[in-house]
Formats: sequence, C-alpha cells, structure tokens
Amino acid sequence: MKIIPVIDLKDGVVVHAHLGLRDQYQPINTQLCHSADLFKVISAFLTLADFDCFYIADLNAITEQGHHEALINDLLKTYPQKTFWIDSGYQTVKDYADNHLPVLGSESYNEDQLFELKAFKKRFILSLDYGKSEALGAPSLFSDQNLWPETIIIMTLNRVGSQQGPDLETLSDFCKHYPEQHFVAAGGIRHYQDLQNLKHIGIHQALLASALHSGSIVPVDVGRK
Repeated sequence: MKIIPVIDLKDGVVVHAHLGLRDQYQPINTQLCHSADLFKVISAFLTLADFDCFYIADLNAITEQGHHEALINDLLKTYPQKTFWIDSGYQTVKDYADNHLPVLGSESYNEDQLFELKAFKKRFILSLDYGKSEALGAPSLFSDQNLWPETIIIMTLNRVGSQQGPDLETLSDFCKHYPEQHFVAAGGIRHYQDLQNLKHIGIHQALLASALHSGSIVPVDVGRK
C-alpha cells in the first residue's frame, strides 16, 4: 500500500480537515507536529517514512478566496526529488514544475468546462469528489473514461478527518467496473486494518492525514505489505 500524506492549506498554515466543513478548519497541533507551518509538517511526516509523494489541497484556491501559489512553489523548490499532487481548484493548463502534478477535482468543474481537460493531455490526477449524499461537480467526470487520466482519487469529503472508515462500497464499485484504472482512497482511513481492507478490494494507494498525525497508523504500518 502506497501512503500519500495529505496537507490542507488555509490562510497560510496547515489545517486539520474534518468532514469537509472547510469554514471550520483550524490550524493543526498534533502529537506528530505541534506547528502548523507547512515546512515543519512536511519534515514531521518525513520522520515517519521517506515518503516520495505528498498531496496538497490549497483550500483558499479551491474556494476562490486567494491562493498559496508562492508558498507551494517554495516547497517544490525545497524538495525537488519529491512529487506533489496539488489541488488548486479550477485550473487551466500551464507550465508546471517537474515535481508538480495538478489534481483536478470534480467539485471545481461543470459540464461546460470539461473540454479544457484535454489540454492537460492526461498529465493530471483526477479527484472524483463526494459530499454527504451526492457526487460533486460535472456528472460526466464520474463515468466518461475518455476524460480520465491513469490515476483517480475517490475523495469522500464527508469522511475526511472522521472515524467512519473509508467508503468501501463506492471504492469497490469503481474497482469492479474499471479494473484497468488506478484508484486512490481518500477520506476516513483510521488504521492498518482499513488499509488491508482497501488492498483486498483492489486499492493500492491511499491519502492519509489524521491517522498519521494521531499515531493510529505508525511507521511500521507504512512499511508493511
């Protein structure tokens, strides 16, 4: 199981994501890292394992309330050997750093904007975003494989930071219907057994934040097969 640590940026600091209620997110202060500084959080994650990939959500950009472009660019330059999946909300193609892979979230796109995805030439990660009871964004993104890149995140926002466990039913459905795709689980993962359950249904990558910060998933779990 490949673990990809998650960092949520809001108003210049790393925040604790909980149930997708972004207006309520607060700066993190955990046993892993008592600072909400981006670089200190990255360093703290790297004490757990030599992660080669990180996911960053620029919540200001996603909600169209500013952005963290300069801060993220500093991070990309500081860690040129690490890959960063970066969700900055609605995006059009531009020159990205070699270690910057854009994440295009369904919640940020409507049907009229989907033609713009072709310009990325499938060099992006697609995030299929789910709220409490519905798929978010352009419906075509959830079924039209012509729009899909190789790797797709199944993002269950209402489970983020919760103790509910991953949405195994939805993830399993995607794995069964599209076995050639690489799906990434996101939202609700609590412990090593959740990782094993994901592996059992065909998921081999997972986004994690809370379980790493709390210590419920520890370095030995990260390295286990």
